[in-house]
Amino acid sequence: MLSKEHRSVIASAKIFVASVCLLLITLAIWNNWRAREIQLNEARNTATNIARALAQHAEDTFKEADTALIGIVERLEYDGRERLALLRLARFLSMQVAELSQLHGLFVIDKEGKWVVNSEKLVSAQVTSKDREYFVYHQTHVGNLPHIDQPVQSRVSGEWIVTISRRLNKPDGSFDGIVMAAIKLDYFTKFYDNFNMGEGGALLLASDQGRILVRRPLRNDSIGKSIENASLFRDYASKTFSGVARIRSAQDGITRVNSYRHLGRYPLFVAAALSEDEILASWKADAFLHGFGLLLLVFLLGFFGNRLILQIQLRVEAENEALEAQANIEHLNQTLQGLAMHDGLTGLANRRCFDDEIVKELRRAVRNNEPLALVMIDVDYFKRYNDTYGHVAGDDCLRKIAAAVKTAEQRSGDLVARYGGEEIVVLLPHCDERSAAQIAAGILKGISDLRLAHSGNPHGVVTASAGVGVLAQVSTTDTAESIIDMADKALYQAKSTGRNRVCVYGGTAALP
Repeated sequence: MLSKEHRSVIASAKIFVASVCLLLITLAIWNNWRAREIQLNEARNTATNIARALAQHAEDTFKEADTALIGIVERLEYDGRERLALLRLARFLSMQVAELSQLHGLFVIDKEGKWVVNSEKLVSAQVTSKDREYFVYHQTHVGNLPHIDQPVQSRVSGEWIVTISRRLNKPDGSFDGIVMAAIKLDYFTKFYDNFNMGEGGALLLASDQGRILVRRPLRNDSIGKSIENASLFRDYASKTFSGVARIRSAQDGITRVNSYRHLGRYPLFVAAALSEDEILASWKADAFLHGFGLLLLVFLLGFFGNRLILQIQLRVEAENEALEAQANIEHLNQTLQGLAMHDGLTGLANRRCFDDEIVKELRRAVRNNEPLALVMIDVDYFKRYNDTYGHVAGDDCLRKIAAAVKTAEQRSGDLVARYGGEEIVVLLPHCDERSAAQIAAGILKGISDLRLAHSGNPHGVVTASAGVGVLAQVSTTDTAESIIDMADKALYQAKSTGRNRVCVYGGTAALP
């Protein structure tokens, strides 16, 4: 019969095996969840990049058509509407339509709605635009800004088009007709076909009033349909310029990652949506495979572990002590490693970690031919803060500032570290000067928004200054000292020109 001591050791060994199995399951769940979040974040970035491309394409398309309209207006103002002038203008319109593949046609329409001249060679004399919305709009609006109408079907070819138009005025400013460019909606459809959005994905071009111009995949009732009550428009696109939202469709029940962006010049916005199920399809397959393997591993571990325990009953105490010692050593090593690479006060990476990482990032930047930026942040009048509120309060202030910097700096792959004293550095791989300055300004705003009282600061609250150094094209001769010196000099400039601002090395200071 086993002694009480042996039974206790065996029971402990069984508990250990069970704990290992539970730990493996917990780690697997955590890793799978983290992989899921990474997959979704990549999808958000992909949708955002697609939305940017769609917005730029739409902006360029309408800008080219609008530029053609401006040229037509100028010709009419200077050449008039004599027969020869109109013949020359007709040739010009035909050349423009031939040059710009997005154009269905260019038209000059008089104040009665009749087509004076256009890029079409054969048009019935009875065709009129008097009842079109764009014609009525310019009749009642004096301004000379371009107007984009809702999509309509061409009266010549029946093709779906969207129009952009400008008003023509007489010398006294009264209405004298319009110039109009008809843009093929099929032009956008063909461009959108270049994007692989999966089975459940979608692309959208719509007006700021919530009317669909183009949708992929195209439905029978898509063109001109109102989406005012759709969550994407109602809750997001109608309120902000751009963004990313996770929305469950009320029509098909599919949850999608949606990225939307408004055009800068014209009252339109675009949206790109990816199906969450398709985004996570590979992740689900991997999670299932890993889960099956884990269950098999746990089963084998439990089975053979129990048999092993039965075979080594007399040696269990010594082995348990050895395992315990090994676990303690591993824990100690992990603790020491964490202390060696992290700052104990702020929880940020420490100077040693920063020194290692900046060397790695310089090498990576050289290999990938990417820029590298460094933001150096220093708390304004921090000595006064310590003198006024004490060093304990100063330490608490640094912890809050560190938390604010980490909250404001959201890019993956960046490093936030305590450089020394009240100085914090942010290492920004593949980041240009403009983006780095914007990130620095956001960080300073986050610190200011803490509203930490500071009677020694002219602003009455704790603020900080930031210097930005950027290596636009990293070479093998660049060192960590090079970019640190740039950021340090920029920080000195920010301090010497009034504090609470961002200065870029070689640039000018600007309030965050």
